[in-house]
Amino acid sequence: MLHVRVISPAERTDEAVGMLRQATGLTNLVVLPGVAREPAGDLVLFDIAREAANGVIERLTELGLSTAGSIAVENVDLSLSDAANRAKEAAPGAGDDAVLWEELARRVDDDSQTTWAYLAFLAIATQLAAIGVVVASPILIVGAMVLGPEFGAIAAICFGLLRRRPALIVKAIRALALGFGTAIAITFACALAARGLGWINADMLSGHSEVEFIVKPDKWSFIVALLAGAAGVLSITADKSSTLVGVFISVTTVPAAGYASVALALGAWQDVGGSALQLAVNIAGMVLSGTLTLLTQRLLWSRYGLPAPLNRRDRTRGDRP
Repeated sequence: MLHVRVISPAERTDEAVGMLRQATGLTNLVVLPGVAREPAGDLVLFDIAREAANGVIERLTELGLSTAGSIAVENVDLSLSDAANRAKEAAPGAGDDAVLWEELARRVDDDSQTTWAYLAFLAIATQLAAIGVVVASPILIVGAMVLGPEFGAIAAICFGLLRRRPALIVKAIRALALGFGTAIAITFACALAARGLGWINADMLSGHSEVEFIVKPDKWSFIVALLAGAAGVLSITADKSSTLVGVFISVTTVPAAGYASVALALGAWQDVGGSALQLAVNIAGMVLSGTLTLLTQRLLWSRYGLPAPLNRRDRTRGDRP
């Protein structure tokens, strides 16, 4: 269940409440006239099954309550209520399968921000991957995969393609480019220093079958990227963070960046090309399957009469579709 708090201007409350009373999967409706102070208005509280929330949130937004008032949504961790159980049973589908589109829009927008934390995590992950390549340690490479934060920007590209939001796509691509560019530059500088100290040499990139897959992309690399992209989008929309960790482990974006950095420092140009191709294959595969997964989810939920609000102005940080 989701708990929704709405602050409504007094002149719009009756219309909003009338709509809510007709909504499927809604219960625990409370109206407190005139109690809100900033913004001023009536306070409307209710619980709704996650799988029925999109249509209600869309209609509340169309009433102007997100601009003239306020709409806040939070998960209910525990609800001991027969009425809530009946509301969930009345709602179509299952909560874990439902995509809360407004929530997803804000999440991918936040995840595509180029912040210092994002750059730091990606740089550290790439350096760990580079060390894993040099010492042929699959454990370090897997750790670098888990640490990398790049999937948020990839998911933002998928969402931007689905919702036709070029501004979000450009923002996410910029985050990926700046993130990997910064991470590779820092790792390259560290690798050059290590080479100058005599810690690494070109021979350390040969004869390690444990890490050769990073510079040898093939059909399996693309298939894994397709599966990872679909699983990653499903984990985000279903809010399954533990599953998302598995997605990080399955793709070689960060290891490819780490390998490319070391290969650049050591002048192994063939390995640089293989690593760059591996990185491109993984990102392309995840974007393709992630977008198709979101499209499939939209089509599946449209059969229940709860379509995502695709034909109105997006209200996430002022972007337009």
